Amino acid sequence: MATDTDLDAPPAATRHPLDLPANLMASVGTVWIFVIMALVVADVIGRDFLDRPITGVSEFSARSVASIVFLQLAAAVCSGRMTRSDFLLNLIGKRSASAVTALNLFNALVGAALLAALAVIAWPELRQSWANNEFYGVQGVYSVPAWPFRGLIVAGSFAAALCYLLSIPGILRQHGQQTVAEDPLAAGTGDGR
Repeated sequence: MATDTDLDAPPAATRHPLDLPANLMASVGTVWIFVIMALVVADVIGRDFLDRPITGVSEFSARSVASIVFLQLAAAVCSGRMTRSDFLLNLIGKRSASAVTALNLFNALVGAALLAALAVIAWPELRQSWANNEFYGVQGVYSVPAWPFRGLIVAGSFAAALCYLLSIPGILRQHGQQTVAEDPLAAGTGDGR
């Protein structure tokens, strides 16, 4: 009996070295989204039907958005799902596989540099938040420490930068083996398949 497999997933030998930790971070972010959704629904029901809103849901949700994004950033880098112009890469790839490799290498280096810079810039804010015992919310009513949110931004930026750097050997290995990605806009045109 044949089993269904993920046809788009690369073979296990070519997967990114940080694939597992990045996917674990993304999973935490996904669960966090569901928790926020449940809190928002409970708050709406409590507010509209029971006249008992849940204190702090809007503040917690607002602070959570950036943390969730940074938790899922490394997985997007590891799986090659960061936003880029595949149309342009396909066009260039038809003429020169070396140019596509150079662009992918440039993308990885710039991505790593930008995310590492973000982690370095956010680090002093994390330290200050920890040292000053900074809280979000209203003291005595609802408050949550600020440092975990800031820490997730630093950790997510650092992890994504590391994922970009560790993807460079794979980019160099693929040089000359470039396959042009299927162009969804070219459906019904071309070689008659």
